[in-house]
Amino acid sequence: MQLLHAPCSSTLAFHSSTSQPKGRKLFVEPINDTSFSSQRHLKPARLWYNNSTIVPKAAPSQAVVSEVASKTAETDVLKALSQIIDPDFGTDIVSCGFVKDLNVIKESGEVSFRLELTTPACPVKDMFEKKAHEVVTALPWVQKVNVTMSAQPARPVFAGNLPAGLRTISNVVAVSSCKGGVGKSTVAVNLAYTLAGMGARVGIFDADVYGPSLPTMVSPENRLLEMNPEKRTIIPTEYMGVKLVSFGFAGQGRAIMRGPMVSGVIDQLLTTTEWGELDYLVIDMPPGTGDIQLTLCQVVPMTAAVIVTTPQKLAFIDVAKGVRMFSKLKVPCVAVVENMCHFDADGKRYYPFGRGSGSQVVQQFGIPHLFELPIRPTLSASGDSGVPEVVSDPQGEVSRAFQELGVCVVQQCAKIRQQVSTAVTYDKSMKAIRVKVPESDEEFFLHPATVRRNDRSAQSVDEWTGEQKLQYTDIPEDIEPEDIRPMGNYAVSISWPDGFNQIAPYDQLQMIERLIDVPQLMHP
Repeated sequence: MQLLHAPCSSTLAFHSSTSQPKGRKLFVEPINDTSFSSQRHLKPARLWYNNSTIVPKAAPSQAVVSEVASKTAETDVLKALSQIIDPDFGTDIVSCGFVKDLNVIKESGEVSFRLELTTPACPVKDMFEKKAHEVVTALPWVQKVNVTMSAQPARPVFAGNLPAGLRTISNVVAVSSCKGGVGKSTVAVNLAYTLAGMGARVGIFDADVYGPSLPTMVSPENRLLEMNPEKRTIIPTEYMGVKLVSFGFAGQGRAIMRGPMVSGVIDQLLTTTEWGELDYLVIDMPPGTGDIQLTLCQVVPMTAAVIVTTPQKLAFIDVAKGVRMFSKLKVPCVAVVENMCHFDADGKRYYPFGRGSGSQVVQQFGIPHLFELPIRPTLSASGDSGVPEVVSDPQGEVSRAFQELGVCVVQQCAKIRQQVSTAVTYDKSMKAIRVKVPESDEEFFLHPATVRRNDRSAQSVDEWTGEQKLQYTDIPEDIEPEDIRPMGNYAVSISWPDGFNQIAPYDQLQMIERLIDVPQLMHP
């Protein structure tokens, strides 16, 4: 049997050829290929010769026509939605993967879909919903649009083995000052309740064992932490929907113990608590830059830090130490809050503690956002009364300042997560590892075998002698990674076909020999 392919048309005209076998007729059989479409939505045809009559091509079924129309309609909807740009990522919401459960019924003009955002506290979610409804309704065939909003499930940007209680927390935000008495706990508590007011699931961890502030600043009905005897875990207390854990709720008051014991207590309180699904866990850091701070930053994958200071030069000196600590631990500082800046009286604004400490932190360390809090008797009183200021006076000047801080934290955390999740990826077409380290505009490519050969773990390099145990020839030149996942803000975990999981810090990847003329790899 001789198989030929012919183009489609509504009427097929056949001409005899000298190569055509004598005594045979030409048959037409439609191919069952619904992915094919033309202007008239016809299927391609197969032709062969046989001793029979010509069979006419069947007309396309109504189901096929309907399916093609639906596919075209879905494309129209996605094209319309791609006009909406996420201001934090600088990419359209379709490319960001926000559009879910798209359902189009072309005949009735009905369209429904869900926008799944990175956080329920997204400050532009109402704008997204309104704009999505507008651009889809503008399509000429659309009669009805149903848009629903949701948020991604809580999960950390971390590939390691986290303690069970931390596996369903999306973002961990440290509020730190490295100096006592500047209002750090006030900022931490009011920030947490601001995020909760924006729709997020929030928890507060009071990490100051020597002088816990949380029991004074909030008033939960149950002021003692409970234990789950079966799981041997801690059940946090709650106040107005925010989960709370503090050594002050453990019935011990303030601790009198040495540093290593304190680190152990904090580790236990933080990692054995049943936090559940949280969008943000706000950690009220204790003063200083010692064991406790290092333990927290190493145990928990911190997403970002907020620095609290006051206008005095003395506060700036201590804050600078904290910023340097977070920098070394690869925790981005996203905002500076300058507390007790000014007060208004007799129509004038006074700065009793001077000016410039907060802006100096911003300028010297490149922290992008500065927020100023006024001196307000109500802010101090709310801290002593057990009701946060943003709860007692949600429309006041202080609450507006915290609202701006909350929007900043939400946007910066989303940006950091996006940068981290795409910092190191594998391009199969190029057969190269693409690297774009967060907070850097540089992008470069690495050969997978080179990355694997540069592993510096104990399995590849003798820890005592420095001798290279992994030999060059041990790694095949065509090796490809199976999976690349982020490890917080400083490294990625790369899974290889030989079963090895390599931890590759960004700093190390930046030192490896790079590929040149990468575009040529796309056309071998």
